Amino acid sequence: MAKKVSLINMKGGVGKSTLAVNLAWHFFSRGQKRVLLVDLDPQFNASQYTLGATEYKQIINTQKPTVWNVFEQYSRSPSAPNPSPLNVNSVICEVRRAHSGARLDLLPSRLELAHTLRSPAQKEDLLARAIQGLENNYDLVIYDCAPTESFLTYAAYAASDSIVVPVKPEFLSTIGLPLLAQSLADFKAQRNGVGPNIAGILFNHTQDYVPEERKSKLEVRDVAKQNGWYVFEHEMPFSRSFPKGAREGRPIFGTSHARWYRKQQFSDVAGEFARQVGL
Repeated sequence: MAKKVSLINMKGGVGKSTLAVNLAWHFFSRGQKRVLLVDLDPQFNASQYTLGATEYKQIINTQKPTVWNVFEQYSRSPSAPNPSPLNVNSVICEVRRAHSGARLDLLPSRLELAHTLRSPAQKEDLLARAIQGLENNYDLVIYDCAPTESFLTYAAYAASDSIVVPVKPEFLSTIGLPLLAQSLADFKAQRNGVGPNIAGILFNHTQDYVPEERKSKLEVRDVAKQNGWYVFEHEMPFSRSFPKGAREGRPIFGTSHARWYRKQQFSDVAGEFARQVGL
């Protein structure tokens, strides 16, 4: 059974998609795992980063199914008066394969996913059902989630074992944490206490602005303590190699001229991530 982990923060701009893509690449390439990356953000940043702009555009142009189709598979329309269940394997994009059996696959997103937010009724469990049908093919499933509370958030909860919360330590860095705590509590209350656990808060895109970061981290740690949440010991500093890697379509450890110590810092974060989610 795959370990299913959502990267969620109700606040945007915390480097969540970059972290999700690099973790997926790390566990495929360095960990020799079978990894599925699921893009649940209508902005589709993780999809374009993983596939590259050209290949992603081809998916859209050829109307290949995406995660949008997972949620809309039972929606009726004039063109589909009798919709049938979707074969989720038709949505999977093969990104890389290794002789060891390791694999990196993507369940891509598209902008139209935002339209699904207008009619979310009875759709939040469709993703969990789809993943359940193929999770034996994977060791790890990572969900890159949109930075808002919506039915997509509940869909991620329903399909996950655990949650990792990336936080960029800056002014208002705690703004999304109480909302996340309440959102997850509401979800569990509706399901007799069943739902994912918070595996930890991860400081991401840290920089050298010490006074502000120190204050922000103290505020985040205070919220974490109140909720009984673990805070990662390792942090991921910002590096220009991340946006450069996105342009090259490579993880940080494969990005040209990336500093060795940045690669090691990411490896340390990934190792702690694996321990926290039980991988």
